[in-house]
Amino acid sequence: MCEEHTVSLVDVLEEDEELEEEASAVLAGSDSDHCSYPQGYVKRQALYACNTCTPKGAEAAGVCLACSYKCHEGHDLFELYTKRNFRCDCGNRKFTELQCKLHPDKDEVNNLNKYSHNFFGVYCTCGRPYPDPDDQVEDEMIQCVVCEDWLHGRHLGCVVPDCVELQEMICESCMNKNPFLWTYAAHLAVQHAAVEVKVENELEDSKRNIPNSEKEDDDVKEPSSKRSRVEEEPDCTLRQLQATGEKRMQSGAVFWPPAWRSKLCSCNACQERLSEANLSFLLDESDTVLTYENQGKNNEQRQQGHDPLMSALDNLNRVQQLEIIHGYNDMKAELKDFLQRFAADGKVVTPNDIREFFEQQSRRRRREDPRHFYST
Repeated sequence: MCEEHTVSLVDVLEEDEELEEEASAVLAGSDSDHCSYPQGYVKRQALYACNTCTPKGAEAAGVCLACSYKCHEGHDLFELYTKRNFRCDCGNRKFTELQCKLHPDKDEVNNLNKYSHNFFGVYCTCGRPYPDPDDQVEDEMIQCVVCEDWLHGRHLGCVVPDCVELQEMICESCMNKNPFLWTYAAHLAVQHAAVEVKVENELEDSKRNIPNSEKEDDDVKEPSSKRSRVEEEPDCTLRQLQATGEKRMQSGAVFWPPAWRSKLCSCNACQERLSEANLSFLLDESDTVLTYENQGKNNEQRQQGHDPLMSALDNLNRVQQLEIIHGYNDMKAELKDFLQRFAADGKVVTPNDIREFFEQQSRRRRREDPRHFYST
């Protein structure tokens, strides 16, 4: 006979709290009641793709949090976590049989939106769904801050560092599409965290002693029409980092420590380089997912005073409120006695035990008082 899987009450509460915090971090930063379309291309928001309305083979489309609730209830949705600079597609030309209930007046298409295979429920370089029913390997998914695809840790081509939730990752493909990022990686990436203090000194030394016959790295060469403009900016941080001669192997994903964006060069030439590569957001520290999540947590804390349960109690009369309070206190005392019996016998509480307790409570209360609450 197989031993029944058991869990402790502490395990249940901790898991529930962790899931609730994750959900709050993502969802509390977005509006759950109003379509985000009137806001234009939102800097960052929680997004969903509807497999019911736009299945594979159709045009890719994304819907905001509110539309996922109001317009796509009961549909097969893919959670996309967050995306930057996206405008809600709900009900536009891509949805042939659905009209947005919250903001039906939309353009036929949002030309500036960017889509990927994520919008059809597949992720990573392996192009598999998540969770993947055919994959038995436990592996976390990590989002690239540039392409915003989600990749398995084992497919990043590098060792995933500790405290990864506090770090940003750029996948190898995006690094190779923007080779100048390898210069920054040699000095600022997590693998070089131990020498970050030395970087500042290197920058100062390079300012005082840039070789006369400075040779540009192949990964940051500029067209001749732009080279004169770069040379007019002697304080270019990227050029100074090149002058130190420090290199790193150009393979695998790169992890970046907190505040790494503040160390990127923002001279005119570098701003132009980032703009042409559609990477201007890297100079914006508030673009990060961590910042978005912190804003969501702050919103959640500010709204804690508006507890739905307390609001419901406010709408009840005095007799109803007292009945509920007495009922709650009775149930709390009975649950305490119920759990103490398990503690006394040294037994672990199983999910079936908890379920049976509440079923007994429900049956007993129906026998004692079948009436519903009434107004006086």
